Amino acid sequence: MSPIATFTALSDIYADNLLRQGARYQTLIEDFIRIYGAKPTFIARVPGSVNIIGEQIEYCGFPALLAAIIPDCLIAVKSVDRNSTVRLDNANCEFSACQFSYDSECAVRTDGIQRAWSSYFKCGYKSALDLIGCSEPKGMQCLVNGNIPQCIGLSSSSALVCCAAIATAMANDKPLSQEMAVEASVAGERHIEANNSGYINQVVSVMSQPRSFSIVEGNPKPNITPVKLPLVGSSLTFVVANTLVTVDKVATAPVCYNLRVVETRVGALVLAKHLGVADHPACKNIDPLTFKIVMDEFYAEQGTAGRDSVGVWIERLEAMLEASQAAFGSHAEGYTREQMAAALGISCSELSVKVHEAQFPVRAERFQLLKRAQHVFSEALRVVRFRQLCERENDDDAGGNNSNAGNVGTALGGLMNQSQASCRDQFECSCRELDEVCAIARRAGSLGSRLTGAGWGGCSVHLVHQQNVDKFVDALNVNYYDKYHPNLTPQQRKDATFVVGPGTGAGIYTFER
Repeated sequence: MSPIATFTALSDIYADNLLRQGARYQTLIEDFIRIYGAKPTFIARVPGSVNIIGEQIEYCGFPALLAAIIPDCLIAVKSVDRNSTVRLDNANCEFSACQFSYDSECAVRTDGIQRAWSSYFKCGYKSALDLIGCSEPKGMQCLVNGNIPQCIGLSSSSALVCCAAIATAMANDKPLSQEMAVEASVAGERHIEANNSGYINQVVSVMSQPRSFSIVEGNPKPNITPVKLPLVGSSLTFVVANTLVTVDKVATAPVCYNLRVVETRVGALVLAKHLGVADHPACKNIDPLTFKIVMDEFYAEQGTAGRDSVGVWIERLEAMLEASQAAFGSHAEGYTREQMAAALGISCSELSVKVHEAQFPVRAERFQLLKRAQHVFSEALRVVRFRQLCERENDDDAGGNNSNAGNVGTALGGLMNQSQASCRDQFECSCRELDEVCAIARRAGSLGSRLTGAGWGGCSVHLVHQQNVDKFVDALNVNYYDKYHPNLTPQQRKDATFVVGPGTGAGIYTFER
């Protein structure tokens, strides 16, 4: 178990803009004193995250490349011994203050009223107390300050839930490890979002090493590997562009996110049967069975000693693309519920139980198993190739050979463009605005453009030459924001696009009293 990092200097958290961050922290402390009459004991911090490549495949068991970002959620906290009352306020006056007292249920429903911002805090609070086994918690005085843009795929809600969990455990003198913080955050968000969500955003937000991109892989116990992206930070950079299309994850879950999870879950069950591994111990009665588990079991007897691991990944994923075509190709138009049940030799009601539809309901006339499998395996292949390019280029740099540096950005960008096409056509999680922003971006010089943060709206991410960032942003302003959002204020337009670099993972900031 790795402890949550503790910081005493802002320079250990932020690479630049230290004066602005210092003023923000000082304002948070002063506001806390004004509201509660005393100084906070500590400030919990959790950053947002951005997915560079590897969209919607983590819950299928495959890796993705992400980065913690600089925008973050802060919660200033002081413990209160005399009762269990939690007083909660927000530096943003749009969000009302509230208070609540601990109860064993601390129930948070998902109706419109209960999904107030404070409910996200309550979910992290409840999950942390459950995890540390605390039935008599201290009271807490809390003030939240978050600057992660909301509802656009940069993990603002995940960061708040996670920050609340870390703050709650710390306030009760039982600090969470990084692994426990991820567990509490995932469990907490499922209380309120009703989404059958993955875990990679929480892993990256909590565990990222300073100024590193991260490959996240493994389920249910994730592994995070720092990755240096060649040329990023020198001649290349990533720019995030917000389409300004917001997504209500709860309202759309039955036809968007949860539906895609169910389609991949059923796809894994059908593929396992097609490949003859459904009754193997590694696959039988596994919940959830994922495409990655099926692939690994199919090749369980294959020796890999002395073979290049990347080559093994590529060979297997390409074979799975062919296998999915053979398994699902006869239903290219999609499966009905009855056809899926028949393919598995079970009833429709048994199928509903198997995919936990009572907890995560879905709605569809046809389930697109072929398209979803094609996206998952091809996207995993793109992540592997993206990582391979990075590692080769970094090895060349270390050896003083960077003769191929001019081509690596084009190759990385090409993989991002392929990812967007697959998200649009195979996984069908893009939207008109995302498609248009990506097209405008490529015409403006982006090497690679794709949606990020699950899709159906929200943000896009673009690989851009450092020296062209201003011209690139100007092109987006003229061809997208001015055209579709002419009433944006100058600040709103400025906030819609921003450069992202890898930030530092979650931590506790302490200061002299």
